[in-house]
Amino acid sequence: MQIWRICRARFAGEAFSGIGVRRFGGRWNSSGVPMVYASTSLALAAIELFVHLEPNLQPDDLVSIAATLPEGEPPRRLGPHELPADWWTDDFEPLRAIGDGWIREKSSLVIEVPSAALRMEWNVLVNPLHPAIADIKVEEPQPFHFDARMFR
Repeated sequence: MQIWRICRARFAGEAFSGIGVRRFGGRWNSSGVPMVYASTSLALAAIELFVHLEPNLQPDDLVSIAATLPEGEPPRRLGPHELPADWWTDDFEPLRAIGDGWIREKSSLVIEVPSAALRMEWNVLVNPLHPAIADIKVEEPQPFHFDARMFR
């Protein structure tokens, strides 16, 4: 399975470390808990980043990074029926409890979760503490640019 991330070029070397989101937390993890947020397609990774950008601020230093998950590490899928009814809202605490527990258990390398930006699509959370993290094959970062029309 191939997964995608988009980040600033200066952070490409740590894109699969979980360091960045550990500092502040995210939808699926509390501050202090490392986790890697990725997507099942480059397009979804772009949308996931776009919803967090400042309006009219087009970053000029982005890279996309593709990675291939190791065989024998099937992703677990966490469907909407296993989540709070309003999981896509800004109430992150129930989701953080799920994500933090999953990281601590190390029960799987990855877990697929629905995207809040496109609820019919799937993001992939990667556990950087799982032993199989070393088996992910990360490709070289490639320059990534949003279409300028997205910032008008």
